[in-house]
This record gives sequence, C-alpha cells and structure tokens, in this order.
Amino acid sequence: MHEDLSSPELEKLRFLHRVQLRQIEQTERWIGAELGRLSEIAARRPLPEEPGLILSYLRKGGRSAPDAVHVGDCRLAGRHVKAVTEDQARRALAVDGIPACEFCRPDADLGIIE
Repeated sequence: MHEDLSSPELEKLRFLHRVQLRQIEQTERWIGAELGRLSEIAARRPLPEEPGLILSYLRKGGRSAPDAVHVGDCRLAGRHVKAVTEDQARRALAVDGIPACEFCRPDADLGIIE
C-alpha cells in the first residue's frame, strides 16, 4: 500500500535518505581504516617493561604505610604499589625493616637472605 503513494516531496526525502546512507557507509570505512592504522602503530610499539621490584602499601590511620617488598609480577602485592629500584628495595628490607613477601621472595633475588 505504501509503494503506491508518491509525491515530489517523498521522492526528495527518499533521495536524501540514500545519500545519507552512503555517507554513513563512507564514514564507517574511514573509521575502519583509522582503527587499522592505530592497530599497526600499537603492534610496533614495545610493551611497557614490568617493574622488577615493587613496594606494596596498606592504609593505616588514614595514611598509606609500606607493607612489603615484592617482585614486580607478584600477585599478592595488591593494588597500591610503587615501583622501586634494587637499592631502594635493599634499603626498605635492611634499614627500614619492611618485610619481604614470603611468596615471591625478593630478598633472595637481592641477595639479602636472613
């Protein structure tokens, strides 16, 4: 029944609809091309290096306090961590009295076994 209806205004609107559909298709192709370009760039970029040693923190009395020294990929470290150098980790273990994680044993890697 709707196919039988026609007017100059309806024909203009159908034409506009076809033009807009082509513009949307073109925009989608441009988006696809840009995503492909960004994927290529990301594939060439080296992955960020994991920190070798980290210091985990806990909240005590409204402040964050160092909890333990961990190897960088230790799953027991928690969410609140800070990357540290080997010298900072040694100081934390030997001078500051911060314990080493008993699971990942960073003290063994650093040569500080008690």
